[in-house]
Amino acid sequence: VQLQASGGGLVQAGGSLRLSCAASGRTFSRHAMGWFRQAPGKAREFVAAIRWSGNSTYYADSVKGRFTISRDNAKNTVYLQMNSLKPEDTAVYSCAAGYVRNLYYAREYDYWGQGTLVTVSS
Repeated sequence: VQLQASGGGLVQAGGSLRLSCAASGRTFSRHAMGWFRQAPGKAREFVAAIRWSGNSTYYADSVKGRFTISRDNAKNTVYLQMNSLKPEDTAVYSCAAGYVRNLYYAREYDYWGQGTLVTVSS
C-alpha cells in the first residue's frame, strides 16, 4: 500500500482545511487508517483513526469535536476534515494504514505517507 497525503496549507485560526490521503493497493479497504501529526520540536502524536468498515472512529482529545475522519473505500481515500483550527494544530500531518489492533499507536501501522504541512496563524 502506498499513501499520498495532500490538502495542507496556511489558514487563519478558526478556519478549516480538509486533508486527503489517497492509497494504492487492492487491500486498502481492509486496512485501518490513521492520521498523526508532528509539530516542530515535538513528538509525533495520534490525531484520528478509522476502522476499515468506517463504522468506528477514534480521536485525540485535543481534536475531538473539531476534526472528522472519514473514508471512501471506492476511491481508496481517507479524509480529515479540520474545523475551528487553532495555532497549536500547526504540524506536519501524516496518514498511515495497516491491520491495526490499537489505532492510537503509531508503531502498529505498516504503511505511511509523506506528510502534508498545516500551518495555522493566530
